Amino acid sequence: MSTSVPRLVIAAPSSGSGKTTVATGLMAAFAGRGLAVSPHKVGPDYIDPGYHALATGRPGRNLDAFLCGEELVAPLFAHGARGCDLAVVEGVMGLFDGASGYGELASTAQVAKLLRAPVVLVVDASSQARSVAALVHGFASFDPEVRVAGVILNQVGSERHEAILREALDEAGVPVFGALRRGADVVTPSRHLGLVPVAERGAEAVSAVDAMGELVRGGCDLDALYALARSAPSLAGAGWDAAEVLGGSFPEPAPSRNRGSAPDPGPQSPDGLKWPDTLEWPDALNGQARPVVAIAGGPAFTFSYAEHSELLSAAGADVVTFDPLHDEQLPDGTSALVIGGGFPEVYASELSANEPLRKAVKELALAGAPVVAECAGLLYLARSLDGRPMCGVLDADARMSERLTLGYREAVAVSDNVLAANGTRVRGHEFHRTVLEPGAGAAPAWGVTRPGRRVEGFVQGGVHASYLHVHWAAVPSAARRIVAHASEVAQATEGVTPS
Repeated sequence: MSTSVPRLVIAAPSSGSGKTTVATGLMAAFAGRGLAVSPHKVGPDYIDPGYHALATGRPGRNLDAFLCGEELVAPLFAHGARGCDLAVVEGVMGLFDGASGYGELASTAQVAKLLRAPVVLVVDASSQARSVAALVHGFASFDPEVRVAGVILNQVGSERHEAILREALDEAGVPVFGALRRGADVVTPSRHLGLVPVAERGAEAVSAVDAMGELVRGGCDLDALYALARSAPSLAGAGWDAAEVLGGSFPEPAPSRNRGSAPDPGPQSPDGLKWPDTLEWPDALNGQARPVVAIAGGPAFTFSYAEHSELLSAAGADVVTFDPLHDEQLPDGTSALVIGGGFPEVYASELSANEPLRKAVKELALAGAPVVAECAGLLYLARSLDGRPMCGVLDADARMSERLTLGYREAVAVSDNVLAANGTRVRGHEFHRTVLEPGAGAAPAWGVTRPGRRVEGFVQGGVHASYLHVHWAAVPSAARRIVAHASEVAQATEGVTPS
């Protein structure tokens, strides 16, 4: 099988050049023409894909060669782009910037090569004129395997400025696909971890995406860009499929409920190390109702990879989202809980005020149900956050910090737990400005092996809580373990519904 979806990679010489504005604007502009556009983001970013989803009406999906392994980049891309007319991939940082200390790994350039996709370079031209040609020539010639097919000029000051830039690039033989003027009225507010997520901005986010689409529509040659996208050759291989990865036949999912807003890597992990997976699927699940796995959503918990819910569903769960800011109870019959990342520190007062839900979460954890929490979820399970009571599942207190913790990690599970078997090696990502002051009573979740060596997170009973974000496409056994444990809870209790 092969994938022949037309595709573009939107990159830049550095962060802050306007990639998100241009990529999101292109998605909106092409979707406005009636095309089915598949949105993608290089790296572990959760926020930009929210804007991409708003622009296209499809889930924003991440392509991360560090977290998932380079062998899964094309299959995950093909999965997301299945049935689409065009795919737009927004890069990360500068074109050749990747995981520190790993060469080109996880860079936009590497992903472009794996997708055999042409690259359009977004250049902030606000402080340069003819030198733009030298800059683009350097990026285009640095790696001959990366096809830098042209540029979109951003922050152009005037018609005269644009003419100088175009003349220089024409002399260098570099196509210009668009020019966006300085001072364009596109508002994308930021705070301590990047852009403010879509779920928090509501109608403002819709207006911002519309403005990006108008800006790109007025300043870029969409016909030429679509022709460029169609020049990308076919990709060999089949798309990733959650059911095939899990290798089983499970009960059909119930109709989706929402109360809030490639092949399996097999026995080898992305770094060539064995993934232990000793948990067998319980035969008793066949013919039984699917266990309910609740996923926290809403403005406070916006960080989640689309493949996680797909894997849980394929593993046999009825996946239901809920909003901890507003829902006072967990979804009916909840047998497992997944709480991803987000900004609980911004909503600490509201989360703390929802005492009925905090009590329900604690009771679910005490009942031994699987509770898997990443970063923001870890903070929510703590005893307190910035002095405000949280769920009290963990003997720990969290607070905001001035220090940003950011980067890729290699880690190994140091005990058997609901997410991973002892010895399971993973690659993850940390991104937070909080610190945790732990008490006693819980084992660590991970042993971080690079960079440095330390233990991290909490495992107690059915709880697995950690700062580490992990992409389950690289370790699909995580979803299978959660659902298997949830099934055991559902069988023992006929559905846990704390009150």
